[in-house]
Amino acid sequence: MNVILGIVAVIAILFFIIGGTVKALGFLLWIAPILIVLAIIVFLFRLMSGRRRV
Repeated sequence: MNVILGIVAVIAILFFIIGGTVKALGFLLWIAPILIVLAIIVFLFRLMSGRRRV
């Protein structure tokens, strides 16, 4: 019975870690497009401003 309890505990910990990782990745999937759009806007602004970096 102790072996089964140990296996269940290990599986529960793995599910907890996987669940947290999936939630974090889901959050990053919403943030990444916003950061990409901001980077494109900044790039276009610098390109249109005509200022050259030396």
